[in-house]
Amino acid sequence: MADESFKEFVLDQLGALPDIRARAMFGAHGLYQGDHFFAILDEGRLFFRTDGASAADYTARGMGPFTYESDGRVITFHYHEVPPEVLECAPELVTWAQRAIKAAAEKPRKAGKSPKSGAIPIQKLRSRSPRKPAA
Repeated sequence: MADESFKEFVLDQLGALPDIRARAMFGAHGLYQGDHFFAILDEGRLFFRTDGASAADYTARGMGPFTYESDGRVITFHYHEVPPEVLECAPELVTWAQRAIKAAAEKPRKAGKSPKSGAIPIQKLRSRSPRKPAA
């Protein structure tokens, strides 16, 4: 229940942003603005999507990245824990969230991924060999 109240607190703090929603995922919650997945809520902690420039602001405040262990390996994501003083100040949290949303919107797509529309990327079309006519 504590995670549910934390989720509600974070959503309330981010109330100035349009179209914010939380979605349950793997025992945690993902935060979205529109189609952009920009935050993770896990075990009473909030992690925002970071890029090269914004990650430095988090590490300068002693905040680490989101990690988990799988098959004996530690997997690190481009999400960093939000400092407590930022979390407590709604206007500042909104500013940090806007940077996270921008980082999520600008992240490069993984090679070979098709757009959501189902369209085939041009490079994949070009790499296909032409069909031979039936004999």
